[in-house]
Amino acid sequence: MDLTPFLATADKGTHEEGLESIDIPGRVAVAAKGRFLLRAMCRTFGGYSRITCAVTDQEACLEYLAAEGDDPYQLLVCTDYLESGNGFDLVREARQLHPKLHAVILALGDAIPAECSEAPWLEAVVAEADFVDDQQPLQAAVMAVLGGHSYRSPSLRTGILPYLSCPRLTPREYEVLDLLASGLSDREIAKRLVVSDETAHTYTKRLLQTLSVHNRLQAVLKGMRCGMVKI
Repeated sequence: MDLTPFLATADKGTHEEGLESIDIPGRVAVAAKGRFLLRAMCRTFGGYSRITCAVTDQEACLEYLAAEGDDPYQLLVCTDYLESGNGFDLVREARQLHPKLHAVILALGDAIPAECSEAPWLEAVVAEADFVDDQQPLQAAVMAVLGGHSYRSPSLRTGILPYLSCPRLTPREYEVLDLLASGLSDREIAKRLVVSDETAHTYTKRLLQTLSVHNRLQAVLKGMRCGMVKI
């Protein structure tokens, strides 16, 4: 899936993190597994003006990076699992192609492959468990790599995953979580459930409160960890 052509007219929705406050002078590439993760990770940047690659597979991302022209890519953010390919392989090949490119991996598998753990091309990795537990780990990782530093989120440094509390959801909350995981915005959820935009926003807000998370991306990732939803 290539979402890049639609970013200019996409509904930006609610920002998921504070990455829009970080100065990224070069272009940004995003690669993630599935429509929801791709849209949600793009939203972490607030505006989409610097994102000129938003795809779900390794080869398509490498094609965008290879055609960077006079305006080079400065940052690649991707998940370890992709619809086609692997995030660790993507970062390795991308940084061989562009040594000055910085890269951050969101590890949905909460682990770094043994053969990659000490690789010089691997700058920053955020475990999914830490993303669910912490409000802004991607922001910390991006700031680290742009400053010339490496980064590993807490559980990857200690080997201890944070405690996971899985609350009981109402049938409506399950329905909303499933729609979020399908990549729908509040406006799209409103149309699907035949309710007002305000009501759909209230549903999403209540779901976040029930799950004790800060944003939609964390909600879906926690739902995945608790076995409530799949993407």
